[in-house]
Amino acid sequence: MLERLFQLQAHGTTVRREVVAGITTFLTMAYIIVVNPSILSATGMDFGAVFVATCLAATIGTLIMGLWANYPIALAPGMGLNAFFSFTVVGSMGYSWQVALGAVFLSGLIFFLLSIFKVREWIINSIPMSLRFGISAGIGFFLALIALKNAGVVVDHPATLVGLGDVKVAESLLFFGGFVLICALSFRQITGAVMIGIIAVTAVAMMLGMVEFDGFISAPPSLAPTFLELDIAGALNVGLVSIVFAFLFVDLFDTSGTLIGAAQRGNLLDKDGKLPRLGRALMSDSVATMSGAALGTSTTTSYIESTAGIAAGGRTGLTAVVVALLFLACLLLSPIASIIPAYATAPALLYVAVLMAGGLKLVDWDDITDAAPAVVTALMMPLTFSIANGIALGFITYAIVKALSGRWSDLNASVVTIAVIFILKFIFLDAA
Repeated sequence: MLERLFQLQAHGTTVRREVVAGITTFLTMAYIIVVNPSILSATGMDFGAVFVATCLAATIGTLIMGLWANYPIALAPGMGLNAFFSFTVVGSMGYSWQVALGAVFLSGLIFFLLSIFKVREWIINSIPMSLRFGISAGIGFFLALIALKNAGVVVDHPATLVGLGDVKVAESLLFFGGFVLICALSFRQITGAVMIGIIAVTAVAMMLGMVEFDGFISAPPSLAPTFLELDIAGALNVGLVSIVFAFLFVDLFDTSGTLIGAAQRGNLLDKDGKLPRLGRALMSDSVATMSGAALGTSTTTSYIESTAGIAAGGRTGLTAVVVALLFLACLLLSPIASIIPAYATAPALLYVAVLMAGGLKLVDWDDITDAAPAVVTALMMPLTFSIANGIALGFITYAIVKALSGRWSDLNASVVTIAVIFILKFIFLDAA
């Protein structure tokens, strides 16, 4: 049955190798089951319900990817977009988390339609590489700011906007300890480095009496507080257009980049260098996003951590199925997730930020018309506390700088259209 479903022999793999690869992938991304509820609960969402929604969204999305697209790619609520959901859409802009879930659902629906009508390639190919690198780095800087804030390292200051907090307190010291531990373990290629760091900080905090142990296993919390609570009608508000597009763009780039990167690592591309069943893979991602929004979590996307499992030999959807089953089993671990403090998950956020900032090395720094939009995009995300603003200002800067520099050949209809839409939004919607 497994051979018929996943074509193991054709991919040069075995059941044992796929199971080991699945466990490897899971361990590298398991941190999301504690980090995601920690971030989304800042909106007022029930921690336990978000924990369940995170596990189920990861299970559903990864199962679809494995069984339908037959790829060793795992999915879960994405880092960066969960912070954008909580701290920008709900925190800064004042929308309810129900409306924010509606916006996530709409972005998933648009992604699904783009995949069906095969518009995705046109969109992906028309977005300048410098903006893609800037967006990735900007999300990393955004996560870094949240991590430092959660750990009390960066605090608000009436004169300078931000300042250094008390780095001598136990929370800050544990945060720094967790971060350097994750970095060291990652350098040594220890599987599950991020999860080990989170658990180590929590264990030390427990020994110091800073958190209270409440057991390992229990029945899953109720999903009722978030299940089908999304407000799609509210998300259709014209003021949320840029928010929906921000969710869509980041998911589109994330998914495409992850699929291509993972496929190259596992030699899964065809003789023409293209990814077979790309449509199925992208539709799996979009369905996962819509399902996650219905359950009560932010955008579900493909995880680059899947390359860890591919490096361990995973080549088919059986790897993804193993990951999905492990996420499902995590439903029983809610007591552990609920005791992990913010300063224990903050090192994971900062570590992910470091990885995402690496995209800036690919920017053409000798071409100011490429470098400037990338830097504007990356800086404006943390400084305006909004991924959407960073994307908008990046597109506007790119279009205007290229036009004034006489580089018309670098512009295309989609970039100009998007830039004009964002300019009109700032003039009319934000002014209102």
